[in-house]
Amino acid sequence: MSHQPPTVASADTDRDTITAGEIKALLAKGDTARARERFEELVGSHQRRAARIAYHYLRDVAEVDEAVQDAFVKAFVHLPSFRQELPFVVWFTRIVINGCLDRLKAQNRRSRWMVPVFDSGESDRDLAERRPSAGPTPEEAVQARERREHLAAAIQRLPERQRTVLILGVFEGYTAREISEVTGVNESTVRVHQFRAIRALRKLIGGDRWLIERGADRTEASRT
Repeated sequence: MSHQPPTVASADTDRDTITAGEIKALLAKGDTARARERFEELVGSHQRRAARIAYHYLRDVAEVDEAVQDAFVKAFVHLPSFRQELPFVVWFTRIVINGCLDRLKAQNRRSRWMVPVFDSGESDRDLAERRPSAGPTPEEAVQARERREHLAAAIQRLPERQRTVLILGVFEGYTAREISEVTGVNESTVRVHQFRAIRALRKLIGGDRWLIERGADRTEASRT
């Protein structure tokens, strides 16, 4: 039975959008020092999510750290062009993804791009945050590595737009509307990309139950 997934938009993100607008006003007044202080609030709110998204693309903690730092620098520099009708989280996510794609293209590291399969909740998704976890048995480690490699190879074969929709919708809980705002693609096309990505992965990886069921839930919920 499908369940409604959490969405990115929330009262917190609304507050962040207001905060971004206030920082923009400070920059317009030339109060850069105060603007930097206020910007730290946004860094604290979005650093973890940005790291998770970047890790899906880069699969290297050092690269993730640099990519996230670069994204925040770009966000601060370009805040004068920020439009408050767009949620800050959507605007910033676009910066993070574009930065990751630029890194992959510039450094020719597409072969390292993998999306891990997580079996439970948030704590299992914090590899990019260097959280320690209980060590798996040797057999479990081999199985997990093979599963990741199999999934990574399949996802590498997806078109770039489908990969982005899959990461945001299935792994990060973005709604079709939020993905549309990030990618600039209309909502119906987002749903088509997500459906096709999940269908393609079903064929390529032989039916990963977790991914397919979760993706189906996301796709179904995005229609409501």
